[in-house]
Formats: sequence, C-alpha cells, structure tokens
Amino acid sequence: MKKIKQICLAIWRIKALKYIVVTVIAVVLIGFVDENSVWKHYMNKQRISELNEEIERYNQQYRHDQAQIQKIHNDPRAIRKIARERYFMKADNEDIFVISGEAVETQKKTERHEATE
Repeated sequence: MKKIKQICLAIWRIKALKYIVVTVIAVVLIGFVDENSVWKHYMNKQRISELNEEIERYNQQYRHDQAQIQKIHNDPRAIRKIARERYFMKADNEDIFVISGEAVETQKKTERHEATE
C-alpha cells in the first residue's frame, strides 16, 4: 500500500503528468463510461439511421399495397388474377399445372403437378 501511495505522490508532483492523467480519466469517463457518452450517441445515431431505412421500406410496401387495393377496386379481373396466382384457385372447367422453379434450374426440365382442391 505504501508503494502505491508513493507512486501516486510521485506522479502528482510532476505538474504536466497530473494534467495528462486527469485529462485521460475525463476523456474515458465522458467518452465511454457515462450514460450520455459519445459512444452511446454514436450507437444511437446508427440505430436511428437503421430505423429510418426500415420506415422507408415500410412506406414503399404501403404504397405498393395501396396501389394493389386501388387496382382491385377498379378492375374485377385483378381479383381473379390474384386468386389464380397466389391461391391457385381455378374455374370449374380448368386444370392448373404448377411448374417448380427448382426443378427447372437443377434438371433443365419442368415438372408438372396438378393442384388439388
């Protein structure tokens, strides 16, 4: 304990060194340890930019969905198209064949599967 006290007193006697030590401690406290540190401000700004990108992505999706809704309200054929493409619905006198994309890529041929009701 005496050695630590002697080292601290030796450091404290050198005027320039004590200012450097105090400055370093202040920078560490303000920069990294404090609740409102520079590091946390930087991380919060990154998070804000990520959230703004996510907001923009959701706004684009919203505009796309609004356009789809408007299209459905104006064109009755659009409802039929969506029902056929997404839900594989069919008329009574039709047969539907689903072509698998994986089979085309791997085997260079199409596989046909009849959709069941």
